[in-house]
Amino acid sequence: METVATLRRMSREQLSSLLLSRDASKVAVIDVRDDDHVGGHIKSSTHVASSSLDHRVPEIVRTMAGKEIVVFHCALSQQRGPTAALRYMSERESKMKEGKMDKETGPPGIGINNGSLQKNPSPASKEQDVKGEIKKVLDSPESGIKTRSILKAPSPESKEQEVYVLDKGFVGWQEKYGKDERLTEAYAADIWIDYC
Repeated sequence: METVATLRRMSREQLSSLLLSRDASKVAVIDVRDDDHVGGHIKSSTHVASSSLDHRVPEIVRTMAGKEIVVFHCALSQQRGPTAALRYMSERESKMKEGKMDKETGPPGIGINNGSLQKNPSPASKEQDVKGEIKKVLDSPESGIKTRSILKAPSPESKEQEVYVLDKGFVGWQEKYGKDERLTEAYAADIWIDYC
């Protein structure tokens, strides 16, 4: 079981490289600052105030299911960011143990089967459903690929989601990347002059 002391940290340089790479869509940044969220934020980050975290953690687990890397941060990443990461990891692990989600595909949801929407009953049966769907398409004399959807099964080489805390939080981030519009939005330098 993870603790604040054993959580993995990601440097601002590592995160900026990921966000500027082709794999940026596989990365999620969760900003848990509260009223101190003013003055800028990491581009494409999701703001979830730590004061609302308790009731939003299940939602975050669901929406981040397809991400390979999830990075949490607050202003300094000393308390709120690490606490949020631990809550997230605990909730995610709990959902997987209960069978309510699969580590690669997330919770059950809606899929396309033979051109119509239907609810996928559970992540455990998803692989069977996919194999059946693929078999139907392959066995079809007219192939029908244009009118049918083949759901993608989780591959054996899928990575388990990695959870990090941004080292030095947004304060450290803005020192180097605050003015970089590719990485930071709504930056107000004057707010950060005497922050620490």
